[in-house]
Amino acid sequence: MTMDNKTLLAIILSVVVIIGSQFLFPAAPPQVKEIPPQAEKTAEKKAEPARTDAPPVVAVTPAATGKDIRVENDLYSAVLSSQGGTIKAWEIKRYKDKKGAPVILLPKPGSVPALAIGSNTGFDLSSASFNVAGGDLKLDAQNKSGSIVFMYSRDSVSVKRTYTFYADTYKVDLVDEVSGLPEYWLTLGADFGIYENDPAAHIGPTLLTGTDLKELKQKDLKEPAVFKDSLKWIAQQDKYFFSALVPETQVQEARAWMNKDVPLIAFKGTKDINKFFLYAGPKEHDMLAKLNLGLEHIIDFGFFSIIARPLFWILKLFYSVLGNYGWAIIFLTIIVRIPFIPIVNKGQASMKRLQDIQPKMNEIREKYKKDPQKMQAELMELYKKHKVSPMGGCLPMLLQIPVFFALYKVLLVSIELRSAPFMLWITDLSAPDGLFGHIPAMVPLAGNFFLGGPLPYLMGITMFIQQKMTPTGMDPKQAKMMLFMPVILTFMFLNFASGLVLYWLVNNILSIIQQMFVNMKAAKQPS
Repeated sequence: MTMDNKTLLAIILSVVVIIGSQFLFPAAPPQVKEIPPQAEKTAEKKAEPARTDAPPVVAVTPAATGKDIRVENDLYSAVLSSQGGTIKAWEIKRYKDKKGAPVILLPKPGSVPALAIGSNTGFDLSSASFNVAGGDLKLDAQNKSGSIVFMYSRDSVSVKRTYTFYADTYKVDLVDEVSGLPEYWLTLGADFGIYENDPAAHIGPTLLTGTDLKELKQKDLKEPAVFKDSLKWIAQQDKYFFSALVPETQVQEARAWMNKDVPLIAFKGTKDINKFFLYAGPKEHDMLAKLNLGLEHIIDFGFFSIIARPLFWILKLFYSVLGNYGWAIIFLTIIVRIPFIPIVNKGQASMKRLQDIQPKMNEIREKYKKDPQKMQAELMELYKKHKVSPMGGCLPMLLQIPVFFALYKVLLVSIELRSAPFMLWITDLSAPDGLFGHIPAMVPLAGNFFLGGPLPYLMGITMFIQQKMTPTGMDPKQAKMMLFMPVILTFMFLNFASGLVLYWLVNNILSIIQQMFVNMKAAKQPS
């Protein structure tokens, strides 16, 4: 196989592996918990090793039952508990599940309650009985804010916790005034902010240190991970939703670890006044940016974020004009394609010339098959004579790869596409095309086989047509092998979000149209 063929195959296979690995070989799925529709936890991990230098646990009398306080505005409804002064439940109203019910970011307290505090990482005050000042809150245009205060005092320990809620934002102000504690720890708790499990996105603890986003995976938490410098915020996240704590006063460290089979992340603060901003809601970029807390950085646009962010803005611009994200994706695909038209034309013309000299290339390969160095020298001489670059057809593809992966990431992580309809049967651009549904598998006990819908098959057909039309310098056997690529990608794309498949389909159609013009132009030129 010559260098140009190797390069082309490497590029195509790299695209397949990088995209397909996220779906065909996802990370070990989180353990399933009986808290539907809460996201499952990450796979089994070891508990935090015992700390020999741990401070003494504060003696508390567990509350038999806590008093519930309800808070509601147009964006969310929450339940707080006097037991530990913690958050007991949280649902957001403007995003729905598949049954049309509000998305629940915390259906009930996890093994470690949300916003639990303590004198160590055991969060011993999470079970203490707090006194409450204030009652249920209903916030609206007339009642724009309200506070609830929890107070605890025993022996030399005292805690005063104040939540301040607002009518028009997911942001909550939190102030903890503590004294008498050997240490002060505050955690987001188990489950809070995690709604669904998608192996294509990070699920679990995350933090921002300076400008470095750290997504802490299972392998990261075999031992507790401790961070002390430039701490911006900690979070628990899934693909589209998250909860986060942003310190307003200085904190000493952030720590993430496994509490039995549950990942936790917490701040260690001071033994005085600790102020935080709490956020629990969707990953809406513009809304997060307006908070001016740096929370918009939780949206991970990937390695090519410098390209992805402008593409995201253009996508939203098209949506603001067209009112449909499906059409916005189509127009964005066209716009992205335009700068590459001259480069692709040159590449396709180069591949056409390479195809024309294919017989002479085969003669050289056959003649010098026992002398690879001589073969390469003769092939290079042939390329030079006919003014053909073996990399000419690969260069356009190489240049498009960063743009492709940037756009792929935008379509993958943007909550704006969640439940966004396109047309006809496509009612959710973030979900696979499922028009044909499932059929029973032929192999017993194998479950059902997902047939998907027309979109992935149309993508595969257009990719096959594009390959048949595109000149190639490969030998016939290699060319036949490459014809299996549309079949492989079609099966992979059955489980891809419809928005991603739509992008690839439109890109294939544009490639076919461009190739038609190149082939017509080449046919008119004298050989």
